Amino acid sequence: MAAVDAVLTPELAQEIACDIGRITGFNVLITDRDAVVIGCGDTARLGTVHEASYEVLRTRRPATHTAEEARRMRGVRSGMSLPITVGAEAVGTVCLTGDPEEVRRFGLVVRRQTEILLEEAALLRSRLLHERAVDDVVRDIALYDPEVVDAESVEARLAELGLDPRSPRAAVVLEVRAGVRAGGVSRLSLLRTVREVFGGGQDLAGELAAGRYAVLCAAVPGGPEGRYAVPGGPEARCAALVERLAERHGVAARVGIGEPGRGVGGLHDSYRDAAMALRAGSRLEPGRSVFAVAELRVPQLVAAAVRQERARYAAALLAGMREREDWPVLRETLIAWAECGFHLVRTAERLAIHRNTLLYRLAKIEELSGRAVREPRTAMAVYLACLADLL
Repeated sequence: MAAVDAVLTPELAQEIACDIGRITGFNVLITDRDAVVIGCGDTARLGTVHEASYEVLRTRRPATHTAEEARRMRGVRSGMSLPITVGAEAVGTVCLTGDPEEVRRFGLVVRRQTEILLEEAALLRSRLLHERAVDDVVRDIALYDPEVVDAESVEARLAELGLDPRSPRAAVVLEVRAGVRAGGVSRLSLLRTVREVFGGGQDLAGELAAGRYAVLCAAVPGGPEGRYAVPGGPEARCAALVERLAERHGVAARVGIGEPGRGVGGLHDSYRDAAMALRAGSRLEPGRSVFAVAELRVPQLVAAAVRQERARYAAALLAGMREREDWPVLRETLIAWAECGFHLVRTAERLAIHRNTLLYRLAKIEELSGRAVREPRTAMAVYLACLADLL
C-alpha cells in the first residue's frame, strides 16, 4: 500500500484533476489522506484543507454538500466528495464542484477513473523500478570487482528478480548503432525486442549505457566434457536479433558472445569475453555483426598484452610493410594464410583470388619483410603481429 500511496503525488493529482475537469466540465479537486488539497483546476486552493473530506476518508463513503452546508465547512463548496480507495484503504478523495444533484450522476465514474489512473501510475512506477533494478544488477556484474563488491549481495539481488544466482549463464553484449530511424527508438522498445529473442524465465536483459545492452542468457548441459551451452545456439539467436532490430527499429547492431559462467565472478568473466569479442571482432571483420569469443581466443590473447609491448612487437615484425599503401591487402593475406592452415587453395578461396596471385603476394611479403612467411613458425609470429596491428 505504501508504494501506491507514494504514487499519489501532488504532480500526479494535479494532472488527474485537470484532465478529468477538462473532460467533464466540472471543477475537480483531489486531496491526500489528510484532506489537504494536492490537485485542483483552481490552483489557489492547492495546499488548503477540504474539511468535508475528513468524514469521507473516515467512513470511506461518498458525501454531498449543498451550498448552505458548504458555507459551514472550511475550504468546501457545494458538490460531492468521494473516497479514492486502493484495496480497503482510502488514500485520498476526489471532489466535484457544482449542484449536488447534477454532479452525483458523474461522481462514481469520476472516482473510478481517478482510481484507474492511480493504479496505472503505480504499475508504471513498479515497472520502472524493476527496470532500474535489472539495469543496476547487470552493470554490477559487468563492473564486478571482488575487492569492492560483495558477490553475495549481487546474488541476493538476482534472487529478488526471480533468478537462480548459481545457474550458468552466457553473457551477450549488444551495441546498437544509429540507423535511419534510430532517433525515435526508446530503450524500452529496444529491450522489448531483445527480450523476445532472449525471453527465457532465467534470462536477464538490461541497459549498460546509451546504445549498449547486455543479456545474461541461461545455459544448460550440452557441451563436451560436461560444459554448458545456450539452447538454440547463441550465434543463431543473436543473428536473428540483429535482423529483427534492423527490420523493426531501423538500427544496425553488433553482438559479442561470451562462454557460460557460474556465479557473479563467472558471469563477469563471460561479460568481459563478450565485450572483447565485440571489440576485437568488429576490427578484424567489420563486415560481420555477430562475434563469439570461442572463435577469437587468439586475438583475445594478443589484446590482453600491454598496449606498448603489443605495438613494439608489431613494429619489429612488420617493418618494411606497414608504411606501404597496399599494407591492408598484405595484412589481409597474412591473416588468411595463417587462419587457413597455410593451405594455398583454401587461402586463395577465402581471399577470392587466383592461386598464382596468392603466391605472388607471399613472395612479395617475404621480399619486403625479409621473413620466410611460408614457414609455419615464422608465419604464426607474423600473424600475431598483424592481429596486434589491427587491435
